[in-house]
Amino acid sequence: MGALLLSPGTLSAQQDPVLDAVRSTLFGSNAEFEEGMAFLAQRGNPDVVPALLTGMRYARRRSSEIAQVMQTLTGERNGQDWFDWMLWQEKNPQIVPHPSLIPFKREVLLGIDTNFDVFLKPKYLQRDKMKIRFEEIAWGGVHKDGIPSLDNPALISAVRADYLKDDDLVFGVSINGDVRAYPLRIMGWHEMFNEVIGGVPVALAYCTLCGSGILFETQVPGRGKPLIFGSSGFLYRSNKLMFDRQTHSLWNQYTGRPVVGPLVDSGIELKQRPVVITTWQSWKTSHPQTKVLSRNTGYRRNYGSGVVYRDYFASSELMFPALVDQSQHRQKDYVFTIRQFGAARAWPMDAFSRARVINDAIAGRPLVLVGNSDKRAVRAYERGSHTFAASGGGLVDETGQKWTMTEEALIAPDGAELPRVAGHVSYWFAWDNYLGDTATVYRR
Repeated sequence: MGALLLSPGTLSAQQDPVLDAVRSTLFGSNAEFEEGMAFLAQRGNPDVVPALLTGMRYARRRSSEIAQVMQTLTGERNGQDWFDWMLWQEKNPQIVPHPSLIPFKREVLLGIDTNFDVFLKPKYLQRDKMKIRFEEIAWGGVHKDGIPSLDNPALISAVRADYLKDDDLVFGVSINGDVRAYPLRIMGWHEMFNEVIGGVPVALAYCTLCGSGILFETQVPGRGKPLIFGSSGFLYRSNKLMFDRQTHSLWNQYTGRPVVGPLVDSGIELKQRPVVITTWQSWKTSHPQTKVLSRNTGYRRNYGSGVVYRDYFASSELMFPALVDQSQHRQKDYVFTIRQFGAARAWPMDAFSRARVINDAIAGRPLVLVGNSDKRAVRAYERGSHTFAASGGGLVDETGQKWTMTEEALIAPDGAELPRVAGHVSYWFAWDNYLGDTATVYRR
């Protein structure tokens, strides 16, 4: 977390006494703070805990006293651990925050970056206007666009990409014959690109914290121009909240839906396009004419292999709080996920270490998945009435016919095609947190 840059405020006798009390955590004198905490403890309502959590995160010298009040109001003993208190808050959605949360949290966040105001208009922060809980929105430690998107970035040929190592991972995209590779070692610093690939406007939303890179179409029916996306600086349950530059609505990166702002009730859900993670060696061998992202992005970053988020990727722990069921899978186990045909299903990545080809289905739609757990690469296709098996480096159906696997489809010897199905890789915790109650999981 970065440092909080706030100007001292003054408490107004005309304000709601609850707002005065929660503001005292950051802006009050010692006497005002003590009086405020005593008032909230005596008031006895846990509806102020979300605001106190905001105060405790930044008023570290007062965190012990704030934690004591929260313990008095809830009976919970989480001490001064902001992470554990946030998990408690997620577990208790029945607690409706006191109205003072909105002006107080707005004041705190705008003290960090005044540009946050475009996302935090009070009229959009009312509980019935949002698709997520305002109390669970967390600052991620950067300002608006502090993780800058790459908009139509420079590309180079594969032969010129001498900065890449063969085992570097890339996002591989192919649309209408336009083939491109976006190295994760670069995208980890930017987490978003806005491009036109094969004539289709798209954005890759890469949430490093939840290990998911999702390719969305950005031309939305009813809107004249494609949406252009950036990173807001906010998180929700350890997942980035991206925003569109036209309306400054906040979007859930994982679902492709607006959750705060003018587009909340628009009914928009971004359509996914197929993307694969694989090694540079594998991608350039299969697609020698690919274009690849240049290191000349216009930004100064260390784009070396294994640099960005090195410690986080090596750890089993999360950086920000999110509840997760770990009874079957660890929170940072990788899964391949599909949300199509009105359903959602996940396949643990380690399933592909036992079987490179998996014949399965989602919502009654037969699928075949071809994966390599070492490369973190999975591609999914519809399979119709066929059953496939691995044969050498390719696929054969139940009659022994060999099919050709492309980025767009499986192609039979007679030219018949079975289309690719969009999906993406993710950490288990993100899948479980957003879709665990409605999704299914493959188990062999």
